[in-house]
Amino acid sequence: MKKITYVTGNWAKIASAKQALEPLGYEIDNVKMETPEIQADDVTEVAKYSAKWAAEKLNVPVLKNDSGLFVNGLKGFPGVYTHYASDTIGEDGLLKLMEGMEERSAYFKESLSYCEPGKEPVVFEGITKGRIDTKKSGTYGWSWDFVFIPEGETKTLGCFPDEERWNFWSLDIYKDLVNYLEEKDNNSI
Repeated sequence: MKKITYVTGNWAKIASAKQALEPLGYEIDNVKMETPEIQADDVTEVAKYSAKWAAEKLNVPVLKNDSGLFVNGLKGFPGVYTHYASDTIGEDGLLKLMEGMEERSAYFKESLSYCEPGKEPVVFEGITKGRIDTKKSGTYGWSWDFVFIPEGETKTLGCFPDEERWNFWSLDIYKDLVNYLEEKDNNSI
């Protein structure tokens, strides 16, 4: 079984990767470690840089992702600054910024980067569309879960237990990764 190390401490990300990759013969383990996060205009660049750094540091194939919440009415803010905005203004600050706004559409962009030592990263992207509520609600999850309503739903992510909440995230990135790995394996035969 081929092994890939997911550089994350997020159990939902690990579970998604295992669900997609283990049936195809890939063992997923994880390492929780701090990686450098460059200042960039796109989460994709951050994911690529961090994956390359981690692959070289650990000397194994790695997965690393970066994601951001992009609010259309705020011209994409917080975007690449999502973690910082969560730590500083939080959901209350975001709701304050959006008071009186009708344009509440938003999306999470997740960039999953796969990198082998000595090689360039390959990136897969997923989008989860939704909108920002006018108030916080729910008891599950953290941060933006209390204000983000997934497309097709009427409640925030914070209203769904963990085992349901992670199903709202786009898993297409894992399907794309699987296709890439299968093609790579077929070409190496």
